[in-house]
Amino acid sequence: MSGLRVTPCHDQGEWDRLVNDAGGHPLQLWGWGELKSRYEWSAQRLLVHDGDRLVGSAQVLLRKLPVPFRSLAYVPRGPQAGQEDRARVCAALADHLKAVDKPIALTIEPDWAQPFSPLDKGVSDEQLAADLAAPPTGWLADLRSQGFVRSDNTGLIPRTLVVDVTRDEDAIMQELSSSTRQNVRKSFRAKDVRFGEVTTDADLQQVLEINKETGRRAEFAVHSDDYHRGIRDLMGPASQLIAAWEGDEVVAFVWLVVSGRTAFELYGGVSSRGMKLRLNYGLKFHAMTHVKAQGVERYDFNGLLGDGISDFKRQFAKHEDLLIGTWDKPLSPLYPAFAKALPVVRHTLKRYVPKLKSAARDPKGTAQAAVAAIRAATTSRSEP
Repeated sequence: MSGLRVTPCHDQGEWDRLVNDAGGHPLQLWGWGELKSRYEWSAQRLLVHDGDRLVGSAQVLLRKLPVPFRSLAYVPRGPQAGQEDRARVCAALADHLKAVDKPIALTIEPDWAQPFSPLDKGVSDEQLAADLAAPPTGWLADLRSQGFVRSDNTGLIPRTLVVDVTRDEDAIMQELSSSTRQNVRKSFRAKDVRFGEVTTDADLQQVLEINKETGRRAEFAVHSDDYHRGIRDLMGPASQLIAAWEGDEVVAFVWLVVSGRTAFELYGGVSSRGMKLRLNYGLKFHAMTHVKAQGVERYDFNGLLGDGISDFKRQFAKHEDLLIGTWDKPLSPLYPAFAKALPVVRHTLKRYVPKLKSAARDPKGTAQAAVAAIRAATTSRSEP
């Protein structure tokens, strides 16, 4: 046992204040838990005390799993804890959840950087894998000593790009590649173009259509319109939807969630017209200056992969960042079976669900039943 005391927080105002005071991530704000609670999750907000001193906090999402796995506990971009308290705060949370909720595991994906982050731009996946395979040291070794293990079943991508927006705008601009600077300046000079925050339902609907268009073009799935409206409604001022207009037409957007310290890109998209005008470049820079004006310190581009969208993101800095990734604390003897099954189910879902959906109008309902069965077995993290 950790010797720490874990208690729930039931007050939204108090919770969000504590998250922001601790420099926490926007996915730890109350509204994100409320959003996920509409979609097969439930949210708990837990405070960790050492005597009278608050040493940590975490918004924990719980999802029921098929028998015999019970449930999974997941902390997206949390907990909040000082470096010296991280391992024991995580251990206290695990002990509490095991006693109260009995999940198969506690999964954390904290907003904590690897000791060797930031990275040189363009470091190879092979070198990165070798660095990650090295035995952890310091507080990361303490985390492992508490029974946490690295997991490859990742929801939120640890390799990302975080821009320091406390610097003046010229310094931020100098981090951009020369061609990107040209595109940013060109987009700012474009005729009949403006950048700003989306405030009307009509403009929101234009954004949602661009999001669907971008998903089709880049071959990724998008959430429903109701899900996106839920972000706006439940996150309140922490949801900031920034767009570029040509005349009255929205041609590009970036959707941020913002805490006191961090702005996090949930989604972004651009229409074919916006691409032609290069307005997605100016919009990205405008979004960084928009949150800078609010006193935000970090602008997180939310994940880098080996795709065209990530190549676009990489143009906005000369470095990359690496978080510690996904760590699990097994809380059940069934954990090894769960950890082995999860990537298989995910692969199956990715490969076959589109085909099953296309056949979902089968009058016998067999395709719909198959989709439901596969989804019931999927126990993914709370990806945005």
